[in-house]
Amino acid sequence: MNRRELFAAGLPLAVAAGAAQAQTGSQTQAPTSTPVPTPDKTPLFPDDAQFWFETVRMFGADEYGGASFGEVLATSARIKAGDYDSWYDAWNASADRVAAEGERQLAKGHHVSARDSFLRASNYYRSSEFFLHANPKDPRVTRAYHRSVDCYKACARLFDPPIEPVEVPYEHTTLPGYLHRVDGSSRPRPLLIMHTGFDGSAEEMHFNGARAAVERGYNVLAFDGPGQFGPIHREGLPFRPDWEKVVTPVVDFALKQRGVDPKRIALMGASMGGELAPRAAAFEPRLAALIANDGLYDYAAPFFAAIPESQRGAVMSMLKAEQSPALDRILAGAMKASPTARWSFIHGMYSFGIATPRAYLAATLAYSLKDGVAEKIRCPTLVCDAESDLFFKGQPQQLFDHLTCRKTLMTFTAQEGAGAHCEVGAGRLAYARMYDWLDEVLG
Repeated sequence: MNRRELFAAGLPLAVAAGAAQAQTGSQTQAPTSTPVPTPDKTPLFPDDAQFWFETVRMFGADEYGGASFGEVLATSARIKAGDYDSWYDAWNASADRVAAEGERQLAKGHHVSARDSFLRASNYYRSSEFFLHANPKDPRVTRAYHRSVDCYKACARLFDPPIEPVEVPYEHTTLPGYLHRVDGSSRPRPLLIMHTGFDGSAEEMHFNGARAAVERGYNVLAFDGPGQFGPIHREGLPFRPDWEKVVTPVVDFALKQRGVDPKRIALMGASMGGELAPRAAAFEPRLAALIANDGLYDYAAPFFAAIPESQRGAVMSMLKAEQSPALDRILAGAMKASPTARWSFIHGMYSFGIATPRAYLAATLAYSLKDGVAEKIRCPTLVCDAESDLFFKGQPQQLFDHLTCRKTLMTFTAQEGAGAHCEVGAGRLAYARMYDWLDEVLG
């Protein structure tokens, strides 16, 4: 059950008995619209869409060294579907084993082997704590975060040229990131600034676009903003909707680095970053190009889409009320019924700094490109659209329709193996097309 199905299932409960108004839902244009089809059974975790998606995400990391197909398969075989402790135990054990092998390889001077092991271990540690954010103080969360970052930095030192860890000045703190350079020269090159979305990391961007861009002659600055992996783990810094306040300091920092062509700076946001990056681009004139992968116009819309227009006012009132026991019960029931809902609410409360599922839903309403924001974007923009997106189906087209700049809509299909959210599992195909577009735009 995905997010759209989860709230459509809750809608009949919300309209019961003429209490008159809906209590929660997910968007279709009318109650009689076509239901979302149930996906075919998957090879692993057939009854848990969220575990399956995260496993596909790990398989896809193989393309740029962030995982090994065999290791992912062997680890998955030890996991009980829906059991967060089982997920942690399996991925943590694989990460410990691979990291230890990396240490042995490094001690013997096998730098390439050690580099590759540390990269995989970093990703396995990241994945291990993925479902544990109901208790952010869980020592497993803290250990996995630090081990993931430490392994990545060990890997980064072994690249030629080394990948440089950076701290970007931001308000009263710093944002962690990495500079990936094509070579050691100061030759001005196009710079791609990239960040993830709801639940990724700057380290994960290594195989989610950074190295593919370096191969094509781009210097890359990957960073984590508030609410994302580094800031939320290090100091509990939550998401903020005015993402231009995040990206502008990053551009300021980038312009002080050697080898940056100030006229060829592009920005890419992945997943929820498909709303955050366009939001920043609307107010940051120094960007020469934008990639939204996948495009996202209104982050909250899928949660509310099945609610008939006549009932939305009542739903919003319940959502924002000081107390709303009926809605709280429906959200609790949705979390029990849907693996995706369970995880998304838990992680949403964690990364938004919010105490309840209802408060998290209310907070999502601020993450939108409505009211003319999308129309303010002036740089050429690529909107990516994965046709089988588990989370935000239909949103890329909506963003594309609102853009008034030079724009391209790029669709990735299930038939070519690239239909999943953010094209996970098809990185080579997807980044080739995205960066070919970027080459042509930046010249």
